[in-house]
Amino acid sequence: MNAKTNETRQHILDIGYQLILAKGFTAVGLSELLKAADVPKGSFYHYFKSKEHFGEVLIASYFEGYMERIEAMFFHEEGTAYDRLMNYFRRWLDVESGRCNAHKCLVVKLAAEVSDLSETMRAELLNGAEKIVAAIAKCIDLGVDDGSIAAQHSQNTANTVYQQWLGASLLSKLSHDTTQLRIALTMTEQLLKRN
Repeated sequence: MNAKTNETRQHILDIGYQLILAKGFTAVGLSELLKAADVPKGSFYHYFKSKEHFGEVLIASYFEGYMERIEAMFFHEEGTAYDRLMNYFRRWLDVESGRCNAHKCLVVKLAAEVSDLSETMRAELLNGAEKIVAAIAKCIDLGVDDGSIAAQHSQNTANTVYQQWLGASLLSKLSHDTTQLRIALTMTEQLLKRN
């Protein structure tokens, strides 16, 4: 794809991401997406076979960018592996435009909604979540090596921590506050930190 084509496709994905975060996948109609993105229907179908295909590509694109940020944070920032992991989880609590970062997660937003509607979107969400857990596990291993993390079973600990944060994010959305996320942060500190 040439640069203009990439820009248009990415623009549709960016607008779609914002709409879906606000309303959910099924509530966003194609005409609403096209109007918000200011692109004709033909342009949409040039890049995506269907709305479901758009959802699949959106999820894959989201995780591609997310994993780049996680890898930079986990494996290239200063500090111990424990410090890097805890900085990552603290960022879930950061608020931008009235919404904490945990509420910008497509896994949190779409897992229950699309898992029964679209096998390809469900599989894409699962694939992305598994990549996040693998990166957390790898960072835990680095922390065990540098002495900053006590966890012995990095994969199990990574699963537990990530599941805890997803659950806390859902409860945070229900309560409209960050109490559950703060509890998850404390529990994560306890799971990881050496005494």
